[in-house]
Amino acid sequence: MRVSPIAAAAMPAHRDEWELRLLTDPNLLRDIAFAVGGPFHVMYPDRVGDNIDGFHATFAQAGVDGAIYYGKKANKASCVVRACAEHDAGVDVSSVGELSSALAQGIRGEELMVTGPAKSAELLWLAARHGALIAVDAPDELDGLVRAGLPARVLLRMLPPDSNSRFGMSGAELDAALRRTDLGPITVEGFSFHLSGYDPIARAELAATLIDRCRAAREQGHRARTISIGGGFAVDYVSERTWRDFLADSDSRRFHADKRFDSYYPYHTECPGPAMLNEILRHGNLAQRLRENEVRLAIEPGRALLDRAGSTVFRIQGVKTRTAHDDSYQLLTVDGTSLSLSEQWFDSEYLPDPALWPTRPGAPTPASVGAATCLESDMLSWRRIPLPRAADIGDLLVYPNTAGYQMDSNESAFHELPIPPKVVLYSTSGEFRWTLDAR
Repeated sequence: MRVSPIAAAAMPAHRDEWELRLLTDPNLLRDIAFAVGGPFHVMYPDRVGDNIDGFHATFAQAGVDGAIYYGKKANKASCVVRACAEHDAGVDVSSVGELSSALAQGIRGEELMVTGPAKSAELLWLAARHGALIAVDAPDELDGLVRAGLPARVLLRMLPPDSNSRFGMSGAELDAALRRTDLGPITVEGFSFHLSGYDPIARAELAATLIDRCRAAREQGHRARTISIGGGFAVDYVSERTWRDFLADSDSRRFHADKRFDSYYPYHTECPGPAMLNEILRHGNLAQRLRENEVRLAIEPGRALLDRAGSTVFRIQGVKTRTAHDDSYQLLTVDGTSLSLSEQWFDSEYLPDPALWPTRPGAPTPASVGAATCLESDMLSWRRIPLPRAADIGDLLVYPNTAGYQMDSNESAFHELPIPPKVVLYSTSGEFRWTLDAR
């Protein structure tokens, strides 16, 4: 096939040593694919542990009392929660199912943060019974806890100023909550907020206002020694040059059917994960203010704890050739759906290049990737990916770094296709061993 002059530029993802070993192993991917019989996800929990340790190290270097709560909605795998238990991280949950799952993997009740809007009475009861920290989103939630009469540890969630978010309480509602005289065994441990986007400065400045709120709340007799700034810690998927070049020339002709997208996740950042936390702590001497006022800083990262901790594997089961704008490219069909690459949920595209396995010589060949459904819109990759060779039926496509939100946020057994299982990979005595996730 003639190489298209308008084929999309390569967007290789940052890869860890474990991923490179997986891709170069002559048998492992083939054996797993044979055993599973369909698409699957690969999880490497040791990388989750490393990510947690990176945040702990940042807190320690700043001399700040910090707490990490993994945002469980980012990935349902039990092995991730077990890694949290083993690396001194708690878990942020928003349902009875998530709470129960976290407890089953070794998270203690006091290591749970319970968030989300309009929590059910059952969730509030279980959270209180287990001593979890409950982020109260509205006055009526606080009413429910008061009526239950159980000892409960709460954070009052703040609606950020000038925000149209449906989450959190206004300043007047926070003040009214602190003035209540009927709280009984409920302890106000502090305050929380969540901001969209990935701006460390905005988080630092809003955190500073909550330190002032903690001081005022203590004068009213409340404990108020914890603030949570939520998640939104960015992940760096590709190099700065790769991302810059894509944004400068994202010609729709580089996509199947001239597809256009209005926005993309920022696949490159100069300030990912722990580096972003460091910027937050440095701005306005926030770390010093936290120390001076004896305030613990809690964070709720999801995607950032899953960075480079998993990949998604599809088998190619159909190959066509298409021509557009006088250029040819392959149109591949795999044995799964775009519901397992959930960026489509946001009407966007997951951009990091998949690896074509096995590796063998061939001419560079652009390809777009569709799913095994009857929907025109069900595309895993509209972009014409510059594969190193022409793909064949039976080859595998390995999408990198999909553990954070991609692999199961939007899963569905559409067409009664099986939901891809999670395969957990362990490195033992220099060799890989695998098992299915316990969930």
